[in-house]
Amino acid sequence: MEYAIAVFDVGKTNKKVLIYSRELTVLDSAKKSFDTVVRDGVETEDVAAIEEWFLATLRAFARSYDIRVIAVTTHGATFACIGADGELSVPVVSYTHEPGDDFHDEFYELAGDKGSLQRETATLELKALINPAQGLFFLKKTYPDAFTKTRAILFYPQFFGYRLTRQVAADYTYVGCHTYLWDFGRNTWSSVAEKLGIADILPKTIGRSWDVLGKISREIAEKTGLSKETIVTYGIHDSNASLLPYLIKKTDEDFVLNSTGTWCVAMHPMETVFFRDDEIGKAVFYNISPLGNPVKTSILLGGLEFETYTEVLKNLDHTEIFPEYNRSIYARLIEDRSIFIVPGVVPGTGMFPNSTAHVVENGKKYPLAGIRDGSNVPAFLNDYPVAYAALNLSLAIQTKFALESVGATDGVSIYTEGGFRDNPDYNHVLSALMPESPVHLTDIKEATSFGAAMTARLAYENAPLESLFDVFEIETQRVRTENFDGIEEYVRDFMELV
Repeated sequence: MEYAIAVFDVGKTNKKVLIYSRELTVLDSAKKSFDTVVRDGVETEDVAAIEEWFLATLRAFARSYDIRVIAVTTHGATFACIGADGELSVPVVSYTHEPGDDFHDEFYELAGDKGSLQRETATLELKALINPAQGLFFLKKTYPDAFTKTRAILFYPQFFGYRLTRQVAADYTYVGCHTYLWDFGRNTWSSVAEKLGIADILPKTIGRSWDVLGKISREIAEKTGLSKETIVTYGIHDSNASLLPYLIKKTDEDFVLNSTGTWCVAMHPMETVFFRDDEIGKAVFYNISPLGNPVKTSILLGGLEFETYTEVLKNLDHTEIFPEYNRSIYARLIEDRSIFIVPGVVPGTGMFPNSTAHVVENGKKYPLAGIRDGSNVPAFLNDYPVAYAALNLSLAIQTKFALESVGATDGVSIYTEGGFRDNPDYNHVLSALMPESPVHLTDIKEATSFGAAMTARLAYENAPLESLFDVFEIETQRVRTENFDGIEEYVRDFMELV
């Protein structure tokens, strides 16, 4: 029974369509970047252009592949409001739009105490509009008349699924992802949804990521050349799609997945939702896995921090090539404890939300803004290998706290995938910071779309999850544990700066 699977992988900037075989190997792919569009001072997603490209790409692939099932996976914190005519009632706001502190204060006056909300919804406060409940509150305030015409609120994977099938639903991986909208104890929409007055227009049907949402509409069949019998899955949140292969293969192992990209997401599958008192208000929350179980989660903008500083370094050094790993440079930086790169490229995020991005050399502080415009650049940034090492030290320290916050205690395996998998500096330092936890690098390419393709196969064949166990392997490479004298003292001094 040979057929092809189409996965629409919607990243924040890059959108991809990947064609998979039944055996879950990539047959073809296409990619395009889409920037946010500012409308009336509001950052929005250009969903019309994204959809147009997606359908045109599907049409091109349909000429060569027998596509019978489509799965959509998207980044988080995004949703669409649909009117009675089936079209958008208000724009799809980008989660990067920042309305300001007064707005956030007003939201919590309505929604309730942050600590109580964290216990109820397993969600922490994330600035800008990364909490979808805050995004909905923003739309109600910004477009009050238009918002009243909303008849359905759809999370991002299900919005594209709706555009393909005209069916309304939600999946558990998205409703439970720092939305403030899901009550983890009662397993239903939260008190925040009620206070916002939106509970009645949130989906009534909530299912698994591999449930069948419906068949494509006649209009979509005509536009793409696909059969009207082509089915569409419910869709899945991107981080949970990356986690799915490990949930299938690592059933007897306690592990944390360190999924790295623009957002670095640490995910630790758990049996229950539980916050210690000292975790309330900290950057830890829970997702709901594709299996319906809680996943203790922390996030930081590690990839964005990396890109921000390496862009500066490349401009200063006039090269695109990263330095090779040099243990002696790290040993010297750690021993001297005079150079630090402090996180906070996007304030209010990550493990240190009160930190602001700056660099320290010999006790002097250099704000990121002055470094970027060249007006105030510390001397060490002109030494590319040293600066690159300081950056990776910073990223690995942030990761250490992210992993520990989700329960990566001694003996718990760590699996790193994504962009930092190919960064030996980062991985060697991380192994030194967590010597009692084995650090592994995995070989899964395009992990998000791979997980989504799994859900598509399950849906099309109406097969149990266990049927995938023998379909693929996860090859891992153990990172040799490094040992740097004085690394605990370096971390201590780093912590005093954040």
